[in-house]
Amino acid sequence: MMNPWAATIVALMAMAIVGLYMLPTRPADSDIDRQLKMVVAANDLVPIGQGPEQDPALIAMGEALFFDKVLSGNRDISCATCHHPLLHGGDSLALSIGTRGKGLGTARVLGDGRPLIPRNAPEIFNRGSELWTTMFWDGRVAQEVDYFGSPAAGLLPKGLHSMLAAQAMFPVTARDEMRGHPGEVIWLKPARQLRITSSDAADMNVSEHRENELAGIANDDLPAIWSALMSRLQVIPEYEALFKAAYPDMSETELGFEYAANAIAAYEMAAFSFNDSPWDRYLAGGFDALSEEAKAGGLLFYGDAGCAACHSGVLTSDQEFHNIAAPQLGPGKDESGLDYGRYLVTANPEDKFAFRTPPLRNVTLTGPWLHNGAYSSLEAVVRHHLNAVEGLENYDSDQLPPLFKHTLRDEPDVIAGVLTTIDPLLAERRDLTADEFEQLMAFLQALTSPSAVDLSGLVPEAVPSGLPVAD
Repeated sequence: MMNPWAATIVALMAMAIVGLYMLPTRPADSDIDRQLKMVVAANDLVPIGQGPEQDPALIAMGEALFFDKVLSGNRDISCATCHHPLLHGGDSLALSIGTRGKGLGTARVLGDGRPLIPRNAPEIFNRGSELWTTMFWDGRVAQEVDYFGSPAAGLLPKGLHSMLAAQAMFPVTARDEMRGHPGEVIWLKPARQLRITSSDAADMNVSEHRENELAGIANDDLPAIWSALMSRLQVIPEYEALFKAAYPDMSETELGFEYAANAIAAYEMAAFSFNDSPWDRYLAGGFDALSEEAKAGGLLFYGDAGCAACHSGVLTSDQEFHNIAAPQLGPGKDESGLDYGRYLVTANPEDKFAFRTPPLRNVTLTGPWLHNGAYSSLEAVVRHHLNAVEGLENYDSDQLPPLFKHTLRDEPDVIAGVLTTIDPLLAERRDLTADEFEQLMAFLQALTSPSAVDLSGLVPEAVPSGLPVAD
């Protein structure tokens, strides 16, 4: 006769074996998964990587620099003002508001006599990936064989660790973005509220303001601008310590602004890189990470909807330049009042109104959308892509706040000029059913990492200069 305990164990084992056979079929065995796996293989898709691991000392210094307004000529704007964690690495504005502005995000107010920045502040997610070869909407910073192509040409110093670091060299030189204009005054707090040297403190006791020394430098003297910024940083004891920790083998005289740019890039890579989106989890083998609707949307994205013709690869960007018939919005980039995009870099007429394909990582969080923030909803910008000609000709400017609405250039000759160089990929209408459109939107939502939704924990309480962190 079997022992009662043994009988119980045998019964439990039998139930377990039966249970194994009753488990549902793995999602990867479904027909839609088989189709999507073929798409993944055909496009060489893999989960996005975090990028190279960054030196903690560089990250610490980069965090301080990213939030510190000391990098701007008038000490009134930081990198974070236009790329704020609370706003998912952007500023929530169609076009950015630069120096002399006040406030953050949609509450930000344009400074007296200041123009709008001509383009939307791009998101900064996953820029640590080594797949990146271009920076900025017009690709003016680019990875060449053994150097970084940029507006600085031969003036760009050696020692930059990455293309993202090369990009960080330029906003500080732009007058309306960060540097300011000649004759402007920097208003300073009492010396006890700023972390500065005693000699500066004595000077400040005589006067509460001083001239913006960065603005007086000629526009084309980029080395002098970068040198002046280093002079500011190196008199702040906390920055002196941060530089020493990050570059222990270098003397103060050897340190140029490129080493600060390396730190800013290291911080951005560490703080804004995410690989836990449902799509990345699916690519890693988590076949239940996507809903059936999102899977169907993925087939459309890489199929009939045509999205992957430009939003290709792991980055969801081919890093090429396309005229998608975006409405002309903003002050423009030259005397015409228009923004010719890539043409301003190449002087090739075929590049007029072309801009780099934006990546779609966390795209649900990164509005307004397009290079000039012309669309305030993701659904609207997707519909524009499906019928770009009609989207341009019938653009609804009521979605724009008054500050941006009055800059719209919708004259017939402007529209005709934009359509002259429209990318053939966008020239023809694509029709989706209502269900297909919802499926496509579900896939785009699956590109958002849960970890990227709330980035409030990235904002420090203070920065080395003693200037306010809040805008």
